[in-house]
Amino acid sequence: MEVTATMIADIYAATAIGVGVILAAAGLGSAIGWGLICSKTLEGIARQPEMRPALMTNMFIFAGLMESFPFIILAFAMWFLFANPFVGALTAALGA
Repeated sequence: MEVTATMIADIYAATAIGVGVILAAAGLGSAIGWGLICSKTLEGIARQPEMRPALMTNMFIFAGLMESFPFIILAFAMWFLFANPFVGALTAALGA
């Protein structure tokens, strides 16, 4: 019984570390994406000022997609934290 509790605690600890890394990577990726989207839009406007309305529309569409990425990752992270499939797999493997 004690081994099982220790193993479950190890799974939750590793999951928490993994979720932290995943959320940090999602935040960093989103920030880099925002920077690239905005910089390329400004470059395009500087080259062809008459294309500004079309470029701004595209920028906001892609920025919205980029902004949704961390929230999707957050949903997966919460699933791993609160409905951890690894604990169920461990208890099934141990026959408990």
